[in-house]
Amino acid sequence: MPLLYTIGKLTLAPALRLGFRPTVEGLEYVPETGGAIFAGNHLSVADELFLGTTVPRHLAFWAKSEYFKGTGLKGRFSRFVLTGLGAIPVERGGGRAALSAFDAAIPALRAGDLVVVYPEGTRSPDGRLYRGRTGAVRLAVTAGVPIIPVGMIGTDKVQPIGARMPRPLTGRITVRFGKPLDFTGRSDDRASLRAMTDEVMGEIQKLTGQEYVPRYAPARGRPPADGEPGAV
Repeated sequence: MPLLYTIGKLTLAPALRLGFRPTVEGLEYVPETGGAIFAGNHLSVADELFLGTTVPRHLAFWAKSEYFKGTGLKGRFSRFVLTGLGAIPVERGGGRAALSAFDAAIPALRAGDLVVVYPEGTRSPDGRLYRGRTGAVRLAVTAGVPIIPVGMIGTDKVQPIGARMPRPLTGRITVRFGKPLDFTGRSDDRASLRAMTDEVMGEIQKLTGQEYVPRYAPARGRPPADGEPGAV
């Protein structure tokens, strides 16, 4: 476990548990050893905090590559923190650069680490669950590891988009883990990846009870338009 992550588990994690008292369900589905992918809904920056607080093992989160490239004191600090936590940078522009996250995650998973992926690709702008992108499933098939569905409830109330820190006494947080999904041996063609991703999103929805939207989440700053077709 990276040193900075260990320090956080010994200091920040107990404080969050004491201050927010999150409810945890299905922790028995979290493997004690071996690689796995946690695929969850994404309501708030606080999702990472409370998921990391709940799972006793190290979690490697995918983080936007911009956070690793900042300049000045703030940029250096962000890079230091994310690197120290063992985060995996992701290029959001697509192409070969975006595959670098896979290159980093696959050996980590095969070595027995845990990786967190948010299939929606961004935080939900309105609390609904949006169509998942196929990266998590593609990674699971390639690395030969299971996917554990995760449902986060209440984090958007505790730390809404734009809030810098979680705020106590503003909501109740629940973290739910579902039964692992094993896609070993499944085809990685486009249709199969889509079907498996829809299965993962269906399991996440069961955990959260969110309304499902069958299109991709809109870019931040633009509200979702009903009837807008999602990319394929």
